[in-house]
Amino acid sequence: MSEPARRTGRDETEEERADRMWTELIQEVRVAQTGVQILFGFLLTVVFQQKYAQLSDADRTIYIVTVVLGACATGALIGPVSLHRMVAGQRVKPEAVRLAARLTSIGLFLLLATMTASLVLILRVATDGGYVTWAVSAVVVWYLVCWYAVPLWARRRHTVR
Repeated sequence: MSEPARRTGRDETEEERADRMWTELIQEVRVAQTGVQILFGFLLTVVFQQKYAQLSDADRTIYIVTVVLGACATGALIGPVSLHRMVAGQRVKPEAVRLAARLTSIGLFLLLATMTASLVLILRVATDGGYVTWAVSAVVVWYLVCWYAVPLWARRRHTVR
């Protein structure tokens, strides 16, 4: 006789938990995907603007790095959808959720890098460059607080042991 399914604090089986976590993850990915795709779309148009020819070699390098980071972020954030399609019906949802969560985390980190590089480029082009480092650093710290520090604090403070 087989053992009954293990229950968690939500009184759900491992499969039920995986289904719930998958749904939550995909909702989170939708938000991030939209942002990265819009940013990436705008980045792709920059090279076709007249002002692009006037960029310094350093700014062109920053632009290329930014586009590559945006492409990588897009790939990582769309990855969970492809993963789900490829393993649907194979009874590996708990593993798929873990892999998709890793892809999403990587995608968010790459999104952070893309936004940082975009901000560097925009501020270098739009200003005399004197305060770019400080402004970008302040924004990156803000992202880190919002995306990592607050969630980690909440997790530590509110996790029931």
